[in-house]
Amino acid sequence: MRKLNKRDYIFFSIIVCIFSLFIIRLGYFQIVKGSEYAKVGESVSSKKVTIQAARGEILDRNGIPLVSNRQGNAIVFYGSDFPEYSKEAEIQKIRNDEILSLIKLFEKNGVEWIDELPLEINEEGQIAFKENSQKDLQTFRSKDMLHLNSYASPDNCMDALTDRYSLHGYSKEDAIKIGSVCYGMLKNTFNSSNSYTFAEDVPNELVSIIKENSHSFPGVDVEIVTYREYTDPTLAPHIIGTVGNISAEEYAQKSDTYAMTDIIGKSGIELAFEDDLRGIDGYKTIYTDSDGNSTIDYTQDPVQGKSVILTIDSKVQKVAQNALKNCLNEISADVVGTTPAGSVVVLEVNTGNVLAAATYPSYNIETYSEDYESLSGNSAAPLWNRAFLSTYAPGSTMKPIVAISALNEGVVKSEDNVYCDKTYEYSDLKLNCTGAHGNVNVVSAINYSCNSYFYEMGRRLGIDKLNKYREMFGLGQKTGIEIEEAEGVVDSPTYRQSINQIWYPGFTLQSAIGNSGDLCSPIQLANYCATIANGGTRYKCTLVKSIKTYDYSSTLWENSPSVVYQANFPTSYLSLAKQGMYLVGTSGFCGPIFASLPIKAAAKTGTSQVERYVDGEKVIATNGFLITFAPYENPQIAICVALEGATSGASVAPVARDIYSYYFKSQNDNSQQQQELLEESETSNQTDDNSSLKNNTLLQ
Repeated sequence: MRKLNKRDYIFFSIIVCIFSLFIIRLGYFQIVKGSEYAKVGESVSSKKVTIQAARGEILDRNGIPLVSNRQGNAIVFYGSDFPEYSKEAEIQKIRNDEILSLIKLFEKNGVEWIDELPLEINEEGQIAFKENSQKDLQTFRSKDMLHLNSYASPDNCMDALTDRYSLHGYSKEDAIKIGSVCYGMLKNTFNSSNSYTFAEDVPNELVSIIKENSHSFPGVDVEIVTYREYTDPTLAPHIIGTVGNISAEEYAQKSDTYAMTDIIGKSGIELAFEDDLRGIDGYKTIYTDSDGNSTIDYTQDPVQGKSVILTIDSKVQKVAQNALKNCLNEISADVVGTTPAGSVVVLEVNTGNVLAAATYPSYNIETYSEDYESLSGNSAAPLWNRAFLSTYAPGSTMKPIVAISALNEGVVKSEDNVYCDKTYEYSDLKLNCTGAHGNVNVVSAINYSCNSYFYEMGRRLGIDKLNKYREMFGLGQKTGIEIEEAEGVVDSPTYRQSINQIWYPGFTLQSAIGNSGDLCSPIQLANYCATIANGGTRYKCTLVKSIKTYDYSSTLWENSPSVVYQANFPTSYLSLAKQGMYLVGTSGFCGPIFASLPIKAAAKTGTSQVERYVDGEKVIATNGFLITFAPYENPQIAICVALEGATSGASVAPVARDIYSYYFKSQNDNSQQQQELLEESETSNQTDDNSSLKNNTLLQ
């Protein structure tokens, strides 16, 4: 017998390793993956289904939920089992009959299903276009859908739908319903790998009926999905924003990470923080055997989106909304040329954090989809975020920065007077003031809102120097807020040239009192006021405090104050402007309104006029503004109120008063409560100390 050599040992070792690998692999398939492959072997069909991840929650600065989630039922068509679309009428009829049967079941139970068809049967029994359906009709007629001419009539559209889906044998009422579902499936690319949602938020009772009659509805199933839930659907809807089905345009840009059936943020925080709020979908595989029995294998669990913590204080927000609404209702009788509307912004002076931002008129975010047509057609524009997107000539709220500019440029001193006799003459112009104020200096000019004084400052400074300081304080610039905002305009010869207008020297004087071509948003004015209040530091405005994991166990990102500009001129100039604003808030225009407050507030009022057309006639409407900060000695918050239709800046002051009243009373209450807790704690400690002393004495 030949003795084995080294080569033989190597050969046998390789053979053993190969057989070992085969045995291990066989064990893996039979033991580890045995049940899964048994399902596949026994199944007639299998389908991979997405498990929708819940979106992250949105909370206020104190952790109070503003937007959360709830579970509900969606009725879904799966292409692998649902009757296929066919050009053969007999085969298509199977599909149509199943759709009609499901629709009848929903109608019997008073439950709505998704209807995206831009056609309807009108009161006269005729096929007609739905109201406000132009955009939907454009999609409906496109070459990717029904491929019709842009001028196709309602009957032409219905005929095309009837021909495509073999609807000739049905009544007009049934045909348009079936056609609607078929069109929805076409529009949402329904196929073997892409499901179609027939109805959302379906009651459990109807779900039970569908499951009990599943043999009548092949390819129809129930999915447990999450829906957005709002603690108060009227609270800050313009900030929170909306969600909706992904559009064709959005899908074209995001098809690598989104499905055609996905929900996506459409506006506000929901849009701005889509990447954080969106969760990670899971997957399950459904196996069906020859007897129709189904088993489910969960291959990947969904992960909920991150939690976004806002800087908004929900209680201050509620107070701001109510104060805004109440004030507008009070002045509505005096409003000329416009529908009463407005906004208010509340900022933390030393951070740029937005505590509240309210717009009126507003809307209910929970019924946004159902109300969209009436909301979008409302002339008062309740969907428009006036706090961030509207821009106005700011009127006399511009005067404090003009005063600061003049002082720092050395064109006036604090003790210098300008004489006002109610008329200011410049070249061949005669400009009016609000009164004959006599000799006024920088402080009294702000208090009296003396146009003559600021006309003179505008003349001495010139437009370039004026604009240099206005831009330092953030006017005519975006504030950095995370959601959509307007940029505004700082008036100048360059700007006028860009709109094909001539710059006249008198524009500089008008700009110095905020009544030229300058356009500022309320949030810009609030931030400008905060910059004056804190001594010259302009912060980037923000709505988001932090981002946390869905279970709040970890903070993924924490916002910190971001300085955009720091004034490098003497703070005494800012102090003089603040002194003038203090007089406005205590003994001037706002004094009687702010008198009941527990703190002293500084303020500056303003008005501007705008031309509007009412019933074809040109009328002059007045807008009222207020910028204010408090407490005067140690500023904490700044407020801007802008009301369309207000007859004066002072008439808008009740909005700020109500916010101050709540904010500082709340702080005092908290402080008192903390003091009481501290005293209780000290008393408890003393009791414990006395008890210990007594025990020690007894022991001795």
